[in-house]
Amino acid sequence: MSAPAGRKRFHLAAHFPGVNSTTVWADPRSGSQIDFSSFEHLARTAERGLFDFFFLAEGLRLREHKGRIHDLDVVGRPESITVLTALAAVTERLGLAGTVNATFNEPYELARRLASLDHLSAGRAAWNIVTSSDAFTGENFRRGGFLDRADRYTRAAEFVATARELWDSWRPDGTPRPFAHHGPQFGIEGEFTVPRSPQGHPVVIQAGDSAEGREFAASTADVIFTRHSTLEAGREFYADVKGRLARYGREPGDLKIMPGVTYVLADTDAEARERAAEIRHQQVSPQNAILALEQIWGRDLSDHDPDGPLPDFDPDPEATVVQGRVRVADPVAVARKWRALSEAKGLSIRETVVESSGRQSFVGSPATVAAALEEFVAEDAADGFILVPHLTPGGLDDFVDRVVPLLQERGVFRTEYSGTTLREHLGLPAPVWKGGTP
Repeated sequence: MSAPAGRKRFHLAAHFPGVNSTTVWADPRSGSQIDFSSFEHLARTAERGLFDFFFLAEGLRLREHKGRIHDLDVVGRPESITVLTALAAVTERLGLAGTVNATFNEPYELARRLASLDHLSAGRAAWNIVTSSDAFTGENFRRGGFLDRADRYTRAAEFVATARELWDSWRPDGTPRPFAHHGPQFGIEGEFTVPRSPQGHPVVIQAGDSAEGREFAASTADVIFTRHSTLEAGREFYADVKGRLARYGREPGDLKIMPGVTYVLADTDAEARERAAEIRHQQVSPQNAILALEQIWGRDLSDHDPDGPLPDFDPDPEATVVQGRVRVADPVAVARKWRALSEAKGLSIRETVVESSGRQSFVGSPATVAAALEEFVAEDAADGFILVPHLTPGGLDDFVDRVVPLLQERGVFRTEYSGTTLREHLGLPAPVWKGGTP
C-alpha cells in the first residue's frame, strides 16, 4: 500500500535501551539487561510492529567515576553480533543492527562476522560503525591509546571501504577472487572465506552529529542515527546532511536519517505529560543529577545538594572525573547555558539536569504521538525514528499495540513486510558489485 498523496511513509527501528540514563531501573517492570529472553522479547515486539530493524549499542569498558567503577550503571552486556546471531533464529524479517567499533577491530575479521550474520539472517544484517579516541577504553586492547582523535574518521573511512572490498571479492555468481588492499591504515591481501551475502553488503549505520560525522555519513553510510530536540533542529540537520550527498554521487534516498527518540503514552495528553515528568525524575535520580553535574564541571561536587543551586563557578575545561564516556566539547558553554536556564526558571541542580538532558520525546495520547511523528517526517526533519524505550524488555509493547495501528490507518507506515532483506525494508538501492569483471 502506498502512502496517500502528499504523505511520506517512514521507517521505525527499536533500540535495546541497555545501560544509560534513559532506563528506569527502579520500575518493577524493569527486567534483565543480559538474559536472552529480554533481547528476544523486544525483538519479537519490534517484528510484530513491522519495524525495519532492532538496534544494539555496545560499550567496550565499564565506565568509571572519580576513579571507581560507576555503580549506577554497572551491568554486563553480551557482544552485539553474538546476540544478533541468536535473534536471527527467532525472527524472520526484522533487521539486526549491531554497534561495532572500527578503532579496536580489524577489517577482515569484522567483515567476516558481519557477512556471516547476513547469511544466517537471510540478508538482515547492519553494522553501526563507531569510533573511539579514548585511551581509557583502549587499555583493554593491544592498541591502547594509540589513535589520535583527529585520525578516528580517517581509520573508519578506510575500514568501511576495506570491508566493502572484501564483501565484493566474491563474484555475484558465487566464485571467489583474491583481494588486496594497501592503504595508510591497512595492508592486507588474501582470500575472503564468506560468499557474497544476500544483501550484497550489510547495511552501514553511522552515529554522529559533528561536522566530521555528517560528512562521513554522507560519503559512506546507509542510515544515520542522530538526535535533535526540536522540529527546526531536525530540519536543519536533515537539509545539511542530504545536501552533502550529491558530491559523492548519491541521491537523497540513499541515506536514511533516523533520530533516536523516546515516547510516553497515556489515554490523554495531560496524563501523558504527568507520566513523562514522573519518568524523567526516575531517570535523573539525585545521584545521577550530581553525576551529570560532575561530568560538566570536571570535579568532585558531592558536597552540593541536588535540590540546591548550580555551582557559581565555571568548569575547568581540561579536568575530568569520568572515564569511558564521551567528553563534553565545551563544558564552560554548557555550564553557562545550564546556569542561565536555572536562574530564569528557578530550577535546582536536579531540575536543571531533568530539563536539559532529555532526548527529543513524543508525549501524549496515541493519536497525538502518531500525528507528531508524522509531522516530523512530513516536514523533512527525519526519514523515520529509532525508538528508545525507558523499560526493558517490555517498553515497546504499548507503542506497537496503540500507535502503529494509527500510523497504518494514516497510510504512513507499512501494513506488512514487502521484502525480506533490510535493504528492501529501508528502500535502499542494492550495492553495485565493484569486484571487477564478473
